[in-house]
Amino acid sequence: MGTKAPETGVKKPTFTPKALIHQKYASKASYRIEEVQETLENGCPGLAIGQQSRILYRCFLDLPELSVVSDTFTRKKDAEQSAAQIAVEKLGIQSNLNSSTPEEAWNELVARMSGLFTDEFLSSSHPLVVHFGVSLRRAGNLYGTIPMTVIAACDVKVNSLCKIIDPRQNQILSWSYTKYYMDEIAEKLNVNDSSQIIVSRTVGKASSDMKLYFPIPEACIDVNMERLLNKRASYFSGQSIYGNAIFANIGYTRKSSELFCEDVSLCSYYRMLLGKLPDGAYKVSREAIFAAELPTSYTSRSNWKGPSPRDLLCVFCRQQRLSEPIFSVTNVDSYEISSELSGNCKEVQHANGGIGGIDNKDSDKSILLKCEVKIFSRRQETLAEFSFADTYRKESDAIQNSALKVLNWFDNYLKQLDMPIEKISSFGSSDNIKVYPQAFAQEFAMYLSVYGVKQNYFPGKCSSLGSFPRNLSIPKFENGMILFSIDGPDSGVFPSPGSLTCISYATSLVKEEINLKEVLESNDEFEFEVGTGAVISQIEACVTQLSINQAATFVIEAPSREIILAAAGESANRLSQLPLDNCFLEFSVKVLRVTEPLEDRMEKALFSPPLSKQRVEFAVRHINESQATTLVDFGCGSGSLLDSLLEHTTSLEKIVGVDISRKSLTRAAKVLHQKLSKTSLNQMKSAELYDGSITDFDSRLCGFDIGTCLEVIEHMEEDQAWLFGDIALSSFCPTILIVSTPNYEYNPILQRSSVPNKEEDSEDKSGPCKFRNNDHKFEWTRAQFEHWANKLALRHDYSVEFSGVGGLGDVEPGFASQIAVFRRNILNLADEECASIENSCHPCELVWEWNGQPNL
Repeated sequence: MGTKAPETGVKKPTFTPKALIHQKYASKASYRIEEVQETLENGCPGLAIGQQSRILYRCFLDLPELSVVSDTFTRKKDAEQSAAQIAVEKLGIQSNLNSSTPEEAWNELVARMSGLFTDEFLSSSHPLVVHFGVSLRRAGNLYGTIPMTVIAACDVKVNSLCKIIDPRQNQILSWSYTKYYMDEIAEKLNVNDSSQIIVSRTVGKASSDMKLYFPIPEACIDVNMERLLNKRASYFSGQSIYGNAIFANIGYTRKSSELFCEDVSLCSYYRMLLGKLPDGAYKVSREAIFAAELPTSYTSRSNWKGPSPRDLLCVFCRQQRLSEPIFSVTNVDSYEISSELSGNCKEVQHANGGIGGIDNKDSDKSILLKCEVKIFSRRQETLAEFSFADTYRKESDAIQNSALKVLNWFDNYLKQLDMPIEKISSFGSSDNIKVYPQAFAQEFAMYLSVYGVKQNYFPGKCSSLGSFPRNLSIPKFENGMILFSIDGPDSGVFPSPGSLTCISYATSLVKEEINLKEVLESNDEFEFEVGTGAVISQIEACVTQLSINQAATFVIEAPSREIILAAAGESANRLSQLPLDNCFLEFSVKVLRVTEPLEDRMEKALFSPPLSKQRVEFAVRHINESQATTLVDFGCGSGSLLDSLLEHTTSLEKIVGVDISRKSLTRAAKVLHQKLSKTSLNQMKSAELYDGSITDFDSRLCGFDIGTCLEVIEHMEEDQAWLFGDIALSSFCPTILIVSTPNYEYNPILQRSSVPNKEEDSEDKSGPCKFRNNDHKFEWTRAQFEHWANKLALRHDYSVEFSGVGGLGDVEPGFASQIAVFRRNILNLADEECASIENSCHPCELVWEWNGQPNL
């Protein structure tokens, strides 16, 4: 109060060019769209394929005074706005937003109020007509009268005019029901008549009629008004409410001549409270309060389910009565990024004429995009500035990913409500996040009060509407790995990271002491992308162990009472009367269908057998040729290679897998155990799975006959790929190391062979070449891959030969999946080194092992 807001450069809201044209010409403005075909080069050097094309749009705008033509754009609406902007500039049209003077607003308000009492208005379908009819049923001196608050609620223009006349005055909305229910509300609130009742703006969705009704506060000099503040009502309405308030859903429909009234249930109340949290709006929008979580990553528009991250962030800001978030997308020259790379990465980047892992995202463009996000209060005070280092080649990807990161930041912060003010500014500072603590704390003070925890009060407690506990109360097997009770035959098709999985599930609240089992939430079809955090961890851990048409049941600890009532629906009132301590949630989950990641679909569309099976056959051939008895798979994932090897006749006696994903190892353990337990596989003596990074040395992974790292390094940053190569060849020292990675030059062929996805953005199709998987950090050409492998082989005294699968090596553009086979030159020395450090370094965790006997 009384302080000047920091200079932010934020402008007042203005009309878009198209809105200005509509305001002046309405239906007289005619927009016509013309398609323009643009030819694109293939974008991959040395690749002899036909040229591609994309569709652009040009807009013709015809007005009474003139006609204009826009430039070409990838989206129709951009072309329309461009044409409108040209017309606005030529005609000199100015926005008249809030341009009326208070005197002009007074005159217009008087004219508008006078128009309410004309015969023409009474014969219209305006909502106030119903109020006039209902007011005639009032008795006494109030017969035929309507409170001014009702007029303000039914006519948005009246609110706008009042803001111009006196912008300091809080605008009020009102509604009523037959007999005049405003009188009944006044009676409940102990005021003389309904003219003393104020009605809040709509709470929740704009299409709803939920409002708060409260009396006009009396001006008492000797009373501390803050003590009378109704914090929860004020938080819901966004305005200060003192004393008691009634939360009611009373409204009007054009199909009826009467007002209607609906109950505001406990369920709807707590759902609205939940919806104001950063992750709550996503949960409510997906109708999956127990199952859904706000995802941690945004991979593509086609795989994202529910409102977009940008829309969710805008909703969150509106719910908190903040200004709309400001997104600023800027160009970043790839040279600036390459200057930060290590020397090895720079060498790879320039190994193929300067086209490196960064530039491969769009070899026709050297410009990448970054997005900054700024959050302002409704008074345009800067609360936080977010500047993330990640770059993208599409503006939409930059905006959506940045919005999601901001949402997750708010989600993390608002679940640590005991954080002192002085620590707010440093929260997330490592991610280039700048917070203005005083303004931020002031803006969210009401939030902290409503959700039950003030700063520095009850340390360690979080919001009662926070996320669910993560501890599982389900059966486990060796070394803490999770085992679910699974029903149904194994179809062989399992969800994997990046796959779009559809499940059905039901969630029941169970309390054994009172024999309670109530289904609170169920979904016949619920889709999510595996690996993005879009569901609670327990569901993802369960689903990744199921194949299509298999089902499982597990239980977790029950969340807070508020969350239970938010999901309870019609059962909320009954459950609110029961003690809900010592309850748990029981989930019944079934996998309905799995859509494989784009990379797998592209490969299967062009190759038979798929590249994944061809890579297994390549490995089997080298195993048998070398008579290897031990194998370690670096980055084993869900154990697809190890599982496939068990279906072939090999010389292997011991297999080991290591991966950083514990969920994937859970799936691998289940599959391997089932196969190894069969008596027909007597040759295999032992199998082990380790949880850890392949860039961390562990002596238990040393000295194997053969090591494999198939389609793994592209999921790492380039400097990490170099680090793995150094550690694998200098410390793990396998006799043979097989490394495969996608050949970037083959991507256009794969992408042309895949079935187009109608939901994919048109900008995706117009680009010259994409990575095969959204999770790939880089993809190398043949020259880049050979440079990487040759330098590592020379550095660590290995020989290396190059091969591949999919396509022909001597025909452009080479193999679809390129492979390097490293062979160790000095056998005895490496074996002695591995023996000398045995049992000396064990950073990886052994999570599963098999020693020839069933362990489960």
